[in-house]
Amino acid sequence: MEGVAGEMSKIYVIGHVNPDTDAIASAMGYAWLLSTQDENEVVPARVGPINLQTSWVLDRVGLEPPELLADASPRFESVARRLDTVTPDRPLSEAWAIASRTGTVAPVVEADGEPYGLITGFSLFRSLSQLVGTHPDRQKMQLSKIFEMPSREAADVEVPEFQAGSRIRDALPRILREERNDFWVVDEDGRYLGVCRQPDLLNPPRMKVVLVDHNEVGQSIGSLDEAELLEVLDHHRLGADPTWLPIRFRIDPVGSTSTLVSERIENAGLSAPPALAGLLLAGLLADTLQLTSPTTTERDHQAAERLARWAFVGGSPLEGEDIASFGEALLDAGSGLDARDPDEVVTSDLKVYEAAGKHFGIAQVEVTDLLRVSDHLEVLAQALDRLIDKRGLDFSLLMITDVVDGASRILMQSAPMVLEELPYKRLPDGTLDARGVVSRKKQLLPVVLALLEE
Repeated sequence: MEGVAGEMSKIYVIGHVNPDTDAIASAMGYAWLLSTQDENEVVPARVGPINLQTSWVLDRVGLEPPELLADASPRFESVARRLDTVTPDRPLSEAWAIASRTGTVAPVVEADGEPYGLITGFSLFRSLSQLVGTHPDRQKMQLSKIFEMPSREAADVEVPEFQAGSRIRDALPRILREERNDFWVVDEDGRYLGVCRQPDLLNPPRMKVVLVDHNEVGQSIGSLDEAELLEVLDHHRLGADPTWLPIRFRIDPVGSTSTLVSERIENAGLSAPPALAGLLLAGLLADTLQLTSPTTTERDHQAAERLARWAFVGGSPLEGEDIASFGEALLDAGSGLDARDPDEVVTSDLKVYEAAGKHFGIAQVEVTDLLRVSDHLEVLAQALDRLIDKRGLDFSLLMITDVVDGASRILMQSAPMVLEELPYKRLPDGTLDARGVVSRKKQLLPVVLALLEE
C-alpha cells in the first residue's frame, strides 16, 4: 500500500484497447525510457488481454506482460492513508497519542486486521458524555482514569468501509449522505489498509498517463477524462480530443510506434536491454508485416537494424536470430484461424472509428494463407454481429490478411450501401478480394472514409 504520495507520483504508459504487439512493446519500451529520465515511477500498462502473438513474444524474450488497468477513474487506494492503529483493548491514551500525531483520527483495528472503529473528536466527545453524564461524582474523574479506558469505548463502530480497488465516483452518493469525514479503506478480505477523508474523496489525485500507439479517446483506457494526460506518442491519424492543459504530442508517419520509441532511446544516448529491444523489434515487424507493409518507411528499416543490433547480442534470449528468422516466427505465432475463438478473432486487433455520423469497427487478423478462410466465414460473420450489438456499432468489417501473399479478404456485416462501391472484387462467398491490401490504416480505412463522407 503506497498511499497518496506513491499513487500521485506514478505515471502509466498505456497502449490502446485490444492491444496488439506494437501497443504492448511501445508501452513497455517507452516506460523504460521515461523511467531513466523521470524521478517518478513509470509503469507500462495495458487495456485488455494479451493476444497470441504478443504472448509468444513475451515468453520468447522472457518478459512479463504489463499491468492490466480497467479504467483511469481514481480508486480509494489513491487517497488512503495508512495511519498507525491500536487494538480495541489497548488504553485510550495510546489512541490519543495517534490522534495527536495525525491531527484527525485514531484507527482501532482487531489483531487479525479487521477494522473495529475510528476514534474521532466527535466519537470521543460522545463517549465522554455517556461516561460522565450529569453525575457529579463522575464529572470529577481524573483524566488519567479516562485514558485507562479501553479504546473500544471511544470508537465509532459504524464507519463505512470501501475496498481499495473500488472507484471513488461509484461511491460518491453514499459518501455525501454520510455525516462524517473519515472512512475505512480495506482489501478484498476486509482487512485494514488505511483511512480516507471526504475532502480527498471529492477531489482525488488524477492518474497520470502517457498514451502510446493511439490518440483517440474511443481507443483508449476508459474514464480517460478523469486522468491527467501528460503525453501522446503515436503513428496513426489524428483523432484526439481537446485536453485541459498543454501536453507533449507527437504523431509521426512511420510504420510502428516501436520505431518512434527506438529513436527516442537512441537520441537519449542509450540502448535498450536485449529482451526489451527484441520486444520492440517484434512490435515493429508485426505492424509493418516484416517491413513489407505500405506503411513501412526508411526510418522503420533503420529502427529494425538498430533494434536487431541491441537484441541479437551474445547471451540475449534472441542470440543467433536475425530479422528475417525472428520476423517469420513472429508472424507465424499470430496467424491462423483454426485454433482461435471467433469472438477473439474480431476483437483482438480491433479499431473503432467515427465518420459521417457512423460508429464502426475494422478488425484485422493475420493468416499465412487464405485457402481455408471460407470454412470460417459463417462463424466470423456471427461474431461480427455480436460485436456490433455489444459495442453499439452501426457496422463492422473484418480484414483477413495473408502475410505471405500480401492480400486480404474483407468480410462486412451491416455495412451501408455506399460500401458496395469499395474497389475490390466480390467473391461468390460474399467477401471482397483485396489483392495487395495489407494495411488497415493506410489502404483500407482511407477508402472507407472517402465513401462514407461523399
